[in-house]
Amino acid sequence: MTGSHRPLLGIGLMLTAMAVLPFLDVIAKHLGQQGVPVLQIVWARLFFGALFTLPFALKLAGRRGLVPNMPVMHAIRACFLIAATTFFFWALRYLPVADTLAIFFVQPLIVTLLSPLVLGEQVGIRRWFAVAVGFAGTLVIIRPGFEELNPGVLLALASGASLAVYLLLTRKIAGSAPAIVTTFYTSLMGAMIMSIAVVFVWETPTPAQWGYFVLLSLIANGGHYLIIKAYDHGEASLLAPLAYTEIIMATFAGWYFFNDFPDGWTFLGVGILIASAIYISWREHVRRVEPIRDFEQP
Repeated sequence: MTGSHRPLLGIGLMLTAMAVLPFLDVIAKHLGQQGVPVLQIVWARLFFGALFTLPFALKLAGRRGLVPNMPVMHAIRACFLIAATTFFFWALRYLPVADTLAIFFVQPLIVTLLSPLVLGEQVGIRRWFAVAVGFAGTLVIIRPGFEELNPGVLLALASGASLAVYLLLTRKIAGSAPAIVTTFYTSLMGAMIMSIAVVFVWETPTPAQWGYFVLLSLIANGGHYLIIKAYDHGEASLLAPLAYTEIIMATFAGWYFFNDFPDGWTFLGVGILIASAIYISWREHVRRVEPIRDFEQP
């Protein structure tokens, strides 16, 4: 059975994905602490991602389906995903995992903010108010003027903004190919672009670092596969807000591996962000407009 007939299974798969994905950030931060260039980590994320999704793309679309019918659009999407991933991994060098993720969660609000311009969608006054409340939550986390501005804050915001544009472009091409095939297109083009850029910063990885590269991509693709399967069994309006449960495992992982723990203000800001995002998701459900299906994390 598929669709909304097994919502509990969808919820379980989504929660499992959110428990797995923070370890992607843990590995990226660990590699950064070892001095591995950020661009090289991003390259590994996309290169091995393309390899791991290739068999699924071949099974669903065959060899002919491996050539995207909108190559320019997919290339642009890949550029924004590269930007989002690079900014996020770079931010991890300055901020704890949970704090970086908390600020990154501004991206659903930016999607709502930009959707009238990019997609021509109408946004009502109540959703605009929810966006304003969400940005207030972001300010609580950042606390500008009360603390010295950490460059990681700007990088995390840039990551969220880049992914928001990526998701809006994803919505524009929704339905043109199966989700896993679209994911392969993005990873392949991103890997091609990064294979050129990484030449200028390349440092020969140790065998252990190669292992981390593979594990990094396995976690990313495994987590996103669980999300895709979750949406096979539950409605987006039900599952989308569950993405915020990722902050729970991110907090635990940051504390366990790096002895980092968010302060009370960060938790308050995250709570405000989550409340505003859940309201936006609920409003989209009421308007019978599905939230963006392809939840992604860099």
